[in-house]
Amino acid sequence: MKDVIREEVAETILEQFENFVLDGAYPCVAARAALSRGHVPCFIANNIAEADDDPRILVFIYDFIMQFRKAKSTLHSAAVIFTGPVTINEEDFDTFFWHRLQNLSRLDAGRFPYDARVSSDPASPDFSFSLGEEAFFIIGLHPGSSRPSRRFKYPGMIFNPHAQFVKLRASHQYDKMKNIVRKRDKIYSGDINPMLKDFGEASEAMQYTGRQYHEGWTCPLHITHGGSEDNSPTK
Repeated sequence: MKDVIREEVAETILEQFENFVLDGAYPCVAARAALSRGHVPCFIANNIAEADDDPRILVFIYDFIMQFRKAKSTLHSAAVIFTGPVTINEEDFDTFFWHRLQNLSRLDAGRFPYDARVSSDPASPDFSFSLGEEAFFIIGLHPGSSRPSRRFKYPGMIFNPHAQFVKLRASHQYDKMKNIVRKRDKIYSGDINPMLKDFGEASEAMQYTGRQYHEGWTCPLHITHGGSEDNSPTK
């Protein structure tokens, strides 16, 4: 069992995360709006390479889901920030990122069905990652990212409920927000993320880590919800 993260360390990381997102030049206006309204609860975990905190991360996400489903407003996210490693390249982050999602998914599969509103096939253009029977679009952050908008001092995962994007589309707000974010990201990062696709065009899994994948890349996730495979945690 890892040591509990000291309160002052957690507070410092939270302050740095808030400064990162609330910077006036940061391209994602939705993230800035959600954070400024207090709609982005954060969980500070230990090293992203280790599985020790996965059960607590899952409890944190389940609690977020309950609060999100009660909320009357849109633009809510849950942030999981890891204390390390603070020196990491895209390949290593990619490996650790998918290990964490795989383990969270396996733990969740023993408790909840997959969100029926999306596909559980990571290769499907209708795929979205599900925990607690709630689908999420996930944004990976880390200090070694090639995308400046993903280049945070610590590794992190931002869980964005898929349902709120559906609501934004229904209210005709999604395209306007998307276009603003992409224009701002081009200014912030120098170009538009080549992995960007709209939901239903290609698997959103390709966008999660911020890494540019080659054509023919296969998502390493293996979803076991509803299957016969065991749900034991793995590193």
